[in-house]
Amino acid sequence: MRFVRPFRRDGAPPAPDARHRGLRVPRARGPVSRRRRLLLTSATVVGAVLVAVLALTNASGPPGSGPGPSATGGECRPTDLLEPPCGAWFGAFVPHGRDDLEDRVLAYEKRVGRRLDIVYTYHDMSLPEGTRREGQLLTPEEQRVGEDRMLLLSWESKWWGGTEGQQPTWKEIAAGELDESVIDVQARRIKDYGERTGKKVFLSFDLEMDTRTPDNGTPAEYVKAYRHIHDRFERLGADNVVWTWIVTGYLNHAGLFERMYPGDGYVDWIGYNQYNYYRCHETDWLTFARTQRATHAWIRKNISGDKPLMLSEFGTAADPSRPERQAEWYAQVPRVLKDLDGVKAALQWNHRDPGPHCDLALADDAAWRSLREAVADPYLNQPLG
Repeated sequence: MRFVRPFRRDGAPPAPDARHRGLRVPRARGPVSRRRRLLLTSATVVGAVLVAVLALTNASGPPGSGPGPSATGGECRPTDLLEPPCGAWFGAFVPHGRDDLEDRVLAYEKRVGRRLDIVYTYHDMSLPEGTRREGQLLTPEEQRVGEDRMLLLSWESKWWGGTEGQQPTWKEIAAGELDESVIDVQARRIKDYGERTGKKVFLSFDLEMDTRTPDNGTPAEYVKAYRHIHDRFERLGADNVVWTWIVTGYLNHAGLFERMYPGDGYVDWIGYNQYNYYRCHETDWLTFARTQRATHAWIRKNISGDKPLMLSEFGTAADPSRPERQAEWYAQVPRVLKDLDGVKAALQWNHRDPGPHCDLALADDAAWRSLREAVADPYLNQPLG
């Protein structure tokens, strides 16, 4: 089953043929008392105690540094592929309009009680020129948000609002027909961004490509298009890209995942998008664990046993008959994440899908409090640099 989101991913008004997604049916955590003051008369003893306290601080790291070595040391610093060795990143898709990305991100962060590690935005493959934001990777707004956050740019082989004849196909992309007008322009923009800032970006080409065939082409044509873009960026020296391959995670598409995987040499991270849709698609209520574990296990067995994984979109509908359920769902996130081998990022989807009962945004203050507590977990608070 396929359906169309009635909005563009940048939050702008809907455009014809804006976005297709496949229906995904996901398969399947007494205070310790402390002495607050030591009354000592011997200066020698006081000095010994202070030395001991400093030694313990250096050994354990600062509060909130999470498991593993101290966050002040080098071992928990991100790798060259932006992988956090000691935990996982937290990010989100925050609905926004053409010019208000910064304000919307700050408002989300205020409610969730922390800065996002990753901000997720979406672009089409229209001509990246003029004042249009849709076809321009790394808009001025994105670059400002990216000053102290990482960016995940989703690049779709669509022309939102364009005619049927303007929609690019994988075959055209693979043949180089968009190189000079689109691909090279974006590669140079990303390269320039890296040279000016020293920053890398996550880049996903045609996320959920398993829902885009046959409209955009065959699985083999997708692989050729993906590899062509990758190689073109490499040829132009845009080496500050972390290539992120994102599927729906819907296991009825497992055969497509295998046929559409570009290969280990072309993929740095693997992402998948799984939700608790509940009444939106008339499914049972699925816990966070049930939405994630089966897809995770399948990817580890059939695609890659060691690539870093990303829950590139996760979220849940609400249950009007049991309003506390959404809050309970988010409370499970840290415990489950720690048991998902290699999952190094989780991005909350705070928006709606089309149709009745399909609002996946946080529904009330209790849900916001629950998410706030979940993402305060040290595991999800890793040093950015």
